[in-house]
Amino acid sequence: MHVPIEFVRGVLALIGGGCAYMTGRTAAAVRKGWHKPSRLYGWIIRTVLCAAFVAFRHALDAADIVVWSLMAMAFLSAFLSTSREKHEEDLTRAIFPDEPDGPTPEGPDLP
Repeated sequence: MHVPIEFVRGVLALIGGGCAYMTGRTAAAVRKGWHKPSRLYGWIIRTVLCAAFVAFRHALDAADIVVWSLMAMAFLSAFLSTSREKHEEDLTRAIFPDEPDGPTPEGPDLP
């Protein structure tokens, strides 16, 4: 069963985009000290291999440039969204509007 090389290029482009996204997330996590650099090196190797094999057996064409640009945008968006400080909203009043602020002194109401 033969698979067209253009289909393989497309699959590798999708996998490479995911790897670039994970490389960006891991780069931000390593920068913040959440992960070890060895995890980043693994994602870099995967991303570079996918980007290289997209161009394998072909001359440089528009598809390569588009895929590499999308991979760079995926990396950048993941890096920025992971490195940005996120504040969690307190939804206690929205979920439980009628409950008092804390436990009552006489204890919980049991049936």
